[in-house]
Amino acid sequence: MGSNQEITAASAELSRRGFVGTTLAAGFALAVQPVSAETITTDTKGLVAGEVQVKAADREIPAYRAMPDKGGPFPLVLVVQEIFGVHEHIKDLCRRLAKSGYLAVSPELYVRQGDVSNLKEIGEIIAKVVSKVPDRQVMSDLDATVTWAKESGQADADKLAITGFCWGGRIVWLYAAHQPKLKAGVAWYGRLEGPADDLHPKHPLDLAGNLKAPVLGLYGGADPGIPLGSVEKMKEALRANQSKSEIIIYPDTPHGFNADYRPSYREAAAKDGWKRMLEWFKAFGAA
Repeated sequence: MGSNQEITAASAELSRRGFVGTTLAAGFALAVQPVSAETITTDTKGLVAGEVQVKAADREIPAYRAMPDKGGPFPLVLVVQEIFGVHEHIKDLCRRLAKSGYLAVSPELYVRQGDVSNLKEIGEIIAKVVSKVPDRQVMSDLDATVTWAKESGQADADKLAITGFCWGGRIVWLYAAHQPKLKAGVAWYGRLEGPADDLHPKHPLDLAGNLKAPVLGLYGGADPGIPLGSVEKMKEALRANQSKSEIIIYPDTPHGFNADYRPSYREAAAKDGWKRMLEWFKAFGAA
């Protein structure tokens, strides 16, 4: 991972270019309009929920935090955003986890590179923002979020889990290879392989032998962006390394099957995946 000085210098350059955000976007990203009638809305009854600021290596970054309003400290779960950033769906997922007894927090990991909420095309989101987000910056920001949660006195960082969706699913695998204190991870349809570059030097398939915590991968059998061949290669790599990690494939299921606000939503797979996620966290000491 890059040094704090490197990250600080990169942030300063981005600040001069005017691409630094300070708050989370409201509502749903423009790229996912119109929002489906099947969208799930989780209330805040019995919760403390809202935006917080997390002190990272070089600056504060906005994050969405939800937790029960009584008790604690609570098991901690990092929720890693989709390609569309920390928009309303990701916030709702944090509230759902909080209803299950977690302190769930989702930091805005694109904050230095740009705001994707107002971009309407996925290609534009990738080219202008996502492709410019270094993996080392993401790992650093997630570590900083854990430190922030622990120092708040409201999180039990010894029961640390991570889950992520789409872009965030890939990050789950990377974080499991990065953070030795992690207890468990659940990756929802995260890319497993691809070309390497200076900002993204390794992908999950490269790291199958370096995982420090077991990961449950949830994948759709009809996902054109993540071919079954890629998923099978990851399964074989995990077996070869005698990993406790597992991969579940939902037949005839598209990418984004947990995204209830989009046409890709598949209720049965989403509910089964969510149940498996909570059981996975509990089985490996993150509950």
